[in-house]
Amino acid sequence: MAETPLQILNRVFGYAAFRGQQQAVIERLLQGGDALVLMPTGGGKSLCYQIPALLRPGVGLVVSPLIALMQDQVDALRQLGVRAAFLNSSLGRDQAEAVERALLNGQLDLLYVAPERLLTERFLAFLDRLPVALFAIDEAHCVSQWGHDFRPDYVQLDVLHQRWPQVPRVALTATADAPTRREILTRLQLPDHAQFVSSFDRPNIRYRVIEKHNPRQQLVEFLRREHPQDAGIVYCRSRRGVEETAEFLCAQGFQALAYHAGMTAEQRRTHQARFLREEGLITVATIAFGMGIDKPDVRFVAHLDLPKSLEAYYQETGRAGRDGLPADAWMTYGLGDLVTLRRFIDQSQAEPQFKRLETHKLDSMLGFCETTECRRQILLNYFGEQLPEPCGNCDTCLEPVPTWDGTVAAQKALSCIFRTGQRFGASYLTDVLLGKNNERIRRFRHDRVSTHGIGRELSADQWRSVYRQLVAGGLVAVDIEGHGGLRLTQASRPLLRGERGIRLRQDPDQNTQKRAARTPLAAAPSDPEAHALWEALRNHRRTIAQQLDVPAYVVFADATLREMLAHRPRNRAEFAKINGVGQVKLERFADGFLEVLNAHQSAFDHRNTGGPEH
Repeated sequence: MAETPLQILNRVFGYAAFRGQQQAVIERLLQGGDALVLMPTGGGKSLCYQIPALLRPGVGLVVSPLIALMQDQVDALRQLGVRAAFLNSSLGRDQAEAVERALLNGQLDLLYVAPERLLTERFLAFLDRLPVALFAIDEAHCVSQWGHDFRPDYVQLDVLHQRWPQVPRVALTATADAPTRREILTRLQLPDHAQFVSSFDRPNIRYRVIEKHNPRQQLVEFLRREHPQDAGIVYCRSRRGVEETAEFLCAQGFQALAYHAGMTAEQRRTHQARFLREEGLITVATIAFGMGIDKPDVRFVAHLDLPKSLEAYYQETGRAGRDGLPADAWMTYGLGDLVTLRRFIDQSQAEPQFKRLETHKLDSMLGFCETTECRRQILLNYFGEQLPEPCGNCDTCLEPVPTWDGTVAAQKALSCIFRTGQRFGASYLTDVLLGKNNERIRRFRHDRVSTHGIGRELSADQWRSVYRQLVAGGLVAVDIEGHGGLRLTQASRPLLRGERGIRLRQDPDQNTQKRAARTPLAAAPSDPEAHALWEALRNHRRTIAQQLDVPAYVVFADATLREMLAHRPRNRAEFAKINGVGQVKLERFADGFLEVLNAHQSAFDHRNTGGPEH
């Protein structure tokens, strides 16, 4: 009798129950239906196609856009006893032919393939010779030309439905707003009723945004305080920023690698492989890095520059804490980020409709940064999801942002824009308000305008915050055609006339930000005895991983080690009850981990009961 999906989940993957909509998606695919699956990163999307591929006759074809990650995905499946392989340009001719023979002989359950290879006429004809269990299209948001990560090859994947209409297809992504979802359905010819949309919430991620002053030094302070030995990703907008930040972190004693599109393919492969397989490494990268990253123990994602949209921000921060353990999403931003991104939009060759959409997305990103409300509520609301109560795990919840009556200050700031000709940036306008008497101000004769020196009650940082918030509120616009100067909008008139007031967020000063008490997010236990066992388990896992030449998390994820730590199994029967311990891993790894657990317990008992006094 054939196994049920739940039996496969337990025997192969070592989990006792499905989460969310996993079972509903699996049942639909087993019945031959199509599906569009939206689940947050770490929500278990892969099980939605892996289990049906094991239960349906034939091989499951997984379309993946990143060649570098296929090896690790396949390694992880093989450690579970699943017959998996990949086909991409990293294989030599003999290796590729061996995979094709295994396919023809029915010796594979899952095959990962890049869209470029899949869409060649030779490979499509080769698939005609195989029984195909299903097609899984991973990172399906790549099909959307309006999305943040468009891949031209993805648009052609409707050929799968045209050539094999009887084979079920599942498109999977962690990030897609309503317009992107509609485009995925249309381009892949999926039925409207095939959507399975889970909550976008990642409650284990703590969101935090701070004002940008000295971003690299701010990053180092954050890392030393909260993640001194953790793996993480730091995003920068430019290649130069990536290189300089990686060098800076190394000089400060961290292990950091650079990753951007200007490096050779071999350099990128090497650095990505090291990040996946080694522990405690930091990758500093442009957005060229990260899509589909399977490393579950990334404890932080930091942004030194403002992402262009909340979709991009959500996708990138979602690479933290895939194991469900606590993680940080930390970002610095300033008005200069907004000026740069607005200029990118304006100077692009895109159609006006696309530019308007990109501007709207950037405005939403800015609103997220400047909010005084729960950041998680703002983020989820953008994706059409309501969070009834504040989350209690973002900076605005943990350290509520005080507001102040900024009406007079805003009027002064707006008046200064007008009096100086609506063509200068926030830094210059701040100098005027503070009464600076430098050469540039004298050259433009702005030492004679009525707003010169009328803002001495606020600091330069406070005035920059006022201007940022006026831009975020739509009262001031950035003049992209000039040099990022600020100009008034129609919305500013009632405020200038005194017909309305405004409350502004009171940004904490830098010393307050440094002193602010925060609950540690470390995944490791703080109790000395538990910490000693935690390190012993990690060391044993590292030894096995090195012997097998796989990342440590492929042996067992941190979440599984934490369960061993909590439950302290003493024999195979108890070890088998740990989440993440399937039948194959039980046979391969149980004895070694039990030896570590039992040796630690014996030593602990000896010290506390029967050992000699010192």
